[in-house]
Amino acid sequence: MKLGFFTMPIHPLNKDWRQSLREDQEAFVLADRLGYSEAYVGEHSTDAAENITSCMMFLSTLAGQTKQIRLGTGTVNMPNTHPAAVAAQAAMLDHMLDGRFILGISPGGLLSDAEVFGNLGADRNAMFLECINQVLELWTTEPPYNLDGKFWKVGTPRTYLPEIGQGIIPRPLQRPHPPIVVTAVAPFSKGVTEAAARGWDPISANFLMPAWVRSHWPKYVEGCERTGRPADPANWRVAKSIFVADDDRTARDYATDADSPYTYYYRSLLTKLVRNGRAELFKERRDMPDEEVTLDYVTNHLVFHGSVNKVVDQILAFREQVGDFGTLLYAGKDWRDPVLGRRSMELMAEKVMPAVNAAIGTEVVRVTGEAAA
Repeated sequence: MKLGFFTMPIHPLNKDWRQSLREDQEAFVLADRLGYSEAYVGEHSTDAAENITSCMMFLSTLAGQTKQIRLGTGTVNMPNTHPAAVAAQAAMLDHMLDGRFILGISPGGLLSDAEVFGNLGADRNAMFLECINQVLELWTTEPPYNLDGKFWKVGTPRTYLPEIGQGIIPRPLQRPHPPIVVTAVAPFSKGVTEAAARGWDPISANFLMPAWVRSHWPKYVEGCERTGRPADPANWRVAKSIFVADDDRTARDYATDADSPYTYYYRSLLTKLVRNGRAELFKERRDMPDEEVTLDYVTNHLVFHGSVNKVVDQILAFREQVGDFGTLLYAGKDWRDPVLGRRSMELMAEKVMPAVNAAIGTEVVRVTGEAAA
């Protein structure tokens, strides 16, 4: 199992924006130094707490500060931008990162973003599909293009001057395009099936109960089978909220206190999603009454915390619940205490994951041995 990083950071409203951006950057640089395989960042234009407004702009600041880690958008909210802008900016970023770029895409889930961009009442799933289809076509067809969609019309036929390079959308370094991932938040997500059929891979969100995370794998298999693509668990990424400390008490206090960044994170998410009619994401079963979905209930079920051995046990138990997957994405939170925030990421990379993989390796050897016997 690989270790990655995923953050849709939710910062205190009174925190200096410059400080939160610097700390978010530092987390990515630290992940790179510690050997995390990949890292993603989200974006929102109208959220004072979740305040990275452009994931590609943010990742571009890390191009010269990181060496080996693959960097991904988590995600570009496709209805809120023009396909030509996505295509051009993603292509440039892929070159800046020497081909370490992963394109994460979604219809966008923040309703205030949809409202400010004028698509609150629109079919954002249809906009999402048209946008990514046009991006891919811009990368694989020759200018001056002639893309006539319902939402966007893209082309440069009147201004195309190939002799000087005018009217040409740039292409990414990775051909035909960077790997594409989609975030999966709905139980039994049909989007996972459609993504898999197109060769894209899923990220299961860190705020889903294990039963809903588990539901994503058969949907992924369904999409792969449709096109004859092998369904490999190595391509499935699962995000989890985790805090590791040198002792259980420190971990418990930092992860569960009323002013904990983990409590703050889930208070914000719970407020948004329940308000939007999506309390189901936090339930263990669909017939669970909404009033039972309390903040304590959510944090108790969704945050792994403890010393190294305790967190190892929690991850292995979670894997037993949801099935095998290829990359565990450590979900970044605000660094209320930067020393503890950094230490958790260090322990995760240097102690927790080696122990998890040692246990998984032992399991594989044992199963293989039994089969051979």
